[in-house]
Amino acid sequence: MKNKNNSRRSFLKKAALGTIAAISIPEILSASMVRGGSKKVELLKGQTILFQGDSITDSSRNKEDNGYNNARALGSGYAMLAGAALLEKYASHELKIYNKGISGNKVYQLAERWDMDCLEIKPDVLSILIGVNDIWHKYKKDYKGTIEIYRNDYIALLERTKKVLPDVKLIIGEPFAIKNGSAVEDKWYPEFYEYQKAAREIAANFGGVFIPYQAIYDEAGKRAPGTFWTADGVHPTLAGAQLMAEAWLTVIK
Repeated sequence: MKNKNNSRRSFLKKAALGTIAAISIPEILSASMVRGGSKKVELLKGQTILFQGDSITDSSRNKEDNGYNNARALGSGYAMLAGAALLEKYASHELKIYNKGISGNKVYQLAERWDMDCLEIKPDVLSILIGVNDIWHKYKKDYKGTIEIYRNDYIALLERTKKVLPDVKLIIGEPFAIKNGSAVEDKWYPEFYEYQKAAREIAANFGGVFIPYQAIYDEAGKRAPGTFWTADGVHPTLAGAQLMAEAWLTVIK
């Protein structure tokens, strides 16, 4: 516990000082794990990994390709980059890596396709990044969502998942947005912070690993402007996808 407390204090000290590029992704994740009690995910031979979410995960994947371990099916974003690194590093593990993210999805839309796009795949490791559309579409597409709907739908989805796949290991990504991006509006705030808080609490309550993407992007913003990392404040550029893949890989042991 002493080492964790020291890590937390070091992170906060550097953040308070605004040290340029001084806080690494492992340090950010370590601080988050101290708060949420998350642990890393150990990969075993023959396991199946599933990436789920919205357009950030989808990243123009070929939805007619239902295969695994290939770039057509994994898209061009963080899921493909992380998947490629896993296959290289764990070459003897015979992993199967799928991406079933769909652009525009909100939590209830994950639920509508969950049997086919998750439960039938039977992942051993399930990575979910969802939430930005739950607030974005509220203001852009007249979606009638609320933070309560987001939280309750997410909890119901994971309860349903755990009932069928009790041993699945969860990786929950924090929904993020870069302020001043063309797609991000001031009226999202402070409401959007509640969505991020909900994702963090849900990860802790279900024993999942939480990836604090917002803090990671905020720290990256000290090295280059937001437009370098995301095209519009939401959708990652190639650099942003690599940033996310690196963060994702850090929670794997």
